[in-house]
Amino acid sequence: MLDAAMATFARFGYRKTSMAEVARAADISRPGLYFLFSSKELLFRAAVEQLLERDLAAVERVLSDTRHPLPARLADAFDRWAGRYTEPPARDIPQVVEAHPDLLGECAERAPRRFEELVTAALAEGPGAAGRDAAGVARTLISTAVGLKHQAPSHAFFTDRLALAIRLLVR
Repeated sequence: MLDAAMATFARFGYRKTSMAEVARAADISRPGLYFLFSSKELLFRAAVEQLLERDLAAVERVLSDTRHPLPARLADAFDRWAGRYTEPPARDIPQVVEAHPDLLGECAERAPRRFEELVTAALAEGPGAAGRDAAGVARTLISTAVGLKHQAPSHAFFTDRLALAIRLLVR
């Protein structure tokens, strides 16, 4: 149900999305939706929190899998965090989320901070970590990914450019 809500918010935007449209997309009654979520704001927050938690769990799994080299793990983690939002229909999801941080409360700050912590920890423990400014490299890669996400004409463009940034920064 929260996936259907997120897709509806992404399609129409927060302001133009009605609880009736979300109920229709989730194939439940409008009263049933109101029983679960008393307001559109609470529904939006729950949908975004589920999305971010799912993304963070995937990132954590990828970064902790030391069977793969660090650059490959980083590329996969960034792809799961930002890259998958570079093409339709998912492209609209970050836009609707970023446009309404006031509705998200602490979640809007907590998830990106946790992502940065996970990337920093992977960089600090990876090969060549001695002498590497793990936090600085993590912040630089995150800034790069954010810029690429907004300018990428395709998912392949995002992954290619991010792979280049990782090769340049992680040795």
